[in-house]
Amino acid sequence: MKIRQNVRHFAAKQALTLPVVGEKVNDRLVGMHTDIFAEKAEPDRREERRAHLDDFFDATMDTYVAALEDGYTEAEAREITHVQANFDFYNHGWTEMMEFPSDELDDHYDRYSDFFERYDIAIDDPLGAFAPADGVAEAPSTPEKLDDPEHPYAEGGFADDVYVETADGELVVGGGEEPEDVSVEEAPGVDAEDTEA
Repeated sequence: MKIRQNVRHFAAKQALTLPVVGEKVNDRLVGMHTDIFAEKAEPDRREERRAHLDDFFDATMDTYVAALEDGYTEAEAREITHVQANFDFYNHGWTEMMEFPSDELDDHYDRYSDFFERYDIAIDDPLGAFAPADGVAEAPSTPEKLDDPEHPYAEGGFADDVYVETADGELVVGGGEEPEDVSVEEAPGVDAEDTEA
């Protein structure tokens, strides 16, 4: 999959494991992802999907941290969560929201099969062990779109590795090195007073 990576991603990585600040960053990232993907849906479908997307993306924050703890790079851990989301979009027939074509689902699963199997994640069960105890809000599916899927936002041909577009616009296979001087204050949702002792 092709994703972007900049200093804010590394700052968020640091922040998500901190008390208080981590919760704020988590909430901000969930809101950002919900907004981004809801905008890819048809206008009359956006609001009915928001609660589901909020719950789903909140659960993937736990996936992200677990992937980091399992030794995956920042780019790989984030890609894993995006793959989960695309499984969910596919299952709902929300093909217009997908980031890669539906015929690449198995390829993306296979690349992270060790992780997915460890946490009981499958294409038809995208959250696996990370599913919240009280479930995820329901949202109407559009299964008819699976018959002739349209993927206006999908980029195919990137299923063999994680491809990262840097802040300079360079495409790097595997992602960039984490900068040494990353400040948590650069994470989405963090104010300077949040990091003061």
